[in-house]
Amino acid sequence: MTIQGTVTLKQGRDHSIKRFHPWIFSGGIESIQGSPKEGDWVAVQNASKKILGYGHYQKGTITVRVVSFSSEAPNENLYSAKLKTAFRQRKETRVLSTYTNSFRLVHGEGDGLPGLIVDLYQNVAVMQAHSIGMHNDRQLIAAALVETLGSTLDAVYYKSQSTLTVDSQNEYLYGMAAVPHTILEHGNKFLVDWEEGQKTGFFLDQRENRRLVGEMAQSKKVLNTFCYTGGFSVYALQGGAEQVDSVDSSERAVETTRKNIVLNGFDAIKNESITADTFDFIKDKKGVYDLIILDPPAFAKHKEARHQAMKGYQRLNAEAMRIIKPGGIIFTFSCSQVVDRQLFYDTVVSSAIQAGRIIKVLHHLSQPSDHPVSMFHPEGEYLKGLVLFIE
Repeated sequence: MTIQGTVTLKQGRDHSIKRFHPWIFSGGIESIQGSPKEGDWVAVQNASKKILGYGHYQKGTITVRVVSFSSEAPNENLYSAKLKTAFRQRKETRVLSTYTNSFRLVHGEGDGLPGLIVDLYQNVAVMQAHSIGMHNDRQLIAAALVETLGSTLDAVYYKSQSTLTVDSQNEYLYGMAAVPHTILEHGNKFLVDWEEGQKTGFFLDQRENRRLVGEMAQSKKVLNTFCYTGGFSVYALQGGAEQVDSVDSSERAVETTRKNIVLNGFDAIKNESITADTFDFIKDKKGVYDLIILDPPAFAKHKEARHQAMKGYQRLNAEAMRIIKPGGIIFTFSCSQVVDRQLFYDTVVSSAIQAGRIIKVLHHLSQPSDHPVSMFHPEGEYLKGLVLFIE
């Protein structure tokens, strides 16, 4: 790895990097030596010229994403070492088991690799870059994945076309695998298409929350909104739900939901899969459902959109609270990183006031252990959820 420049911090602006926060902001930089290009490796030093770490340079508010908090320059073993640590954590926390063969192997800053996501679908690693630096190093990362996972790995698929501002080809960097691919999650089967599906193909971050839905769904009529490929729907049926209605605006996603229902041995009649806008669908469904799941896409992807997003969350939750049966349960989520836990909670409270019903919080939900959050980078917590009891 060739170091193309050195970033010198202003006097007294080295506190965050000493606390292992991986972002160097432009406002804290005194000068930049050399002529680093977007994605190049640079050293970061304090005002006294002491090297504090190395990372990927980029233009913008976040100027460096620190990958190594060491005074020694990184070498070709860096990615292998980081991946092995991440894989060991997943094994030690029992994410991987006889009943679950798919999980997130790399969760960006939480695993010390800012700008990188790697999801493992049984024997296929799907890699997504969110920084030019990780894009530039994609071949090194693919080689490190092969070294770390060995003969259990059949393919590495690189999927960053939608996450980068540079030209990026979605392609196999190692091997090849057919899609859709069947994975196991707590014994449930799901079809995953990493080539055409959203994100890396499946939303692994809801695994434990899906299991909780299954535990609470017995004998209930369930509505799964923004269902994508039916993850919550399958768990609800597995948990003994009387009826599950799955709603999504994408016909492709709804068709995959139907396939996943049959794949798990359920009669498709027990799950009506509907292509519709969620807001339109629920407005005339008062008193129909005992359990409603609200898992919308990120309403706010940046701070400028946050105000409008909160209006969307408020409207969605208020409508669900209005129509659900007395004694019903709502699972409600936000995956918007710019919406913190308190803001989401306060918005749901305002929805409850608007709906005029007495509501209790049963659970506070988050992302699972294979989506770790560094204590020094709380921004890594993006998934917030509440389980509500509606009197």
